[in-house]
Amino acid sequence: MKSKSTKIFSIGLVILLLLLVGCNSTKYDAFAQCLADSGVKEYGAFWCPHCADQKRMFSDSFQYVNYVECSLPDRSGQTEVCARAGIPSYPVWEFQEDMEIPFDLANRKMTGPNGENRISGVLPLERLAEISGCSLP
Repeated sequence: MKSKSTKIFSIGLVILLLLLVGCNSTKYDAFAQCLADSGVKEYGAFWCPHCADQKRMFSDSFQYVNYVECSLPDRSGQTEVCARAGIPSYPVWEFQEDMEIPFDLANRKMTGPNGENRISGVLPLERLAEISGCSLP
């Protein structure tokens, strides 16, 4: 009788863990979607380690981030979209003109050709939330 109870408990525990892991991977879906809906973009390159760090922060929810790939497949240059946008490094976050950049990030601020506010480098999700007005879970 004890082994049957242990088996049922173990199966239940495995199911619970699978559900929790599955839920965590989509934890930031609404946040990432809000960023995209608000016009926030990330410019990056597939080979960029800092871009990979930023992507990991979102986990599976990164699929909802408005991400612009700037590298050519062979790494020989930049896509025309990113060249026209004047993207000098990766990652670069772009925000709408009316989204204020905090003073402590002023040294990383750039302005796009159409007045867009940009910040270079990895940003913690809390900073993205602060600038965009999107809520973190």
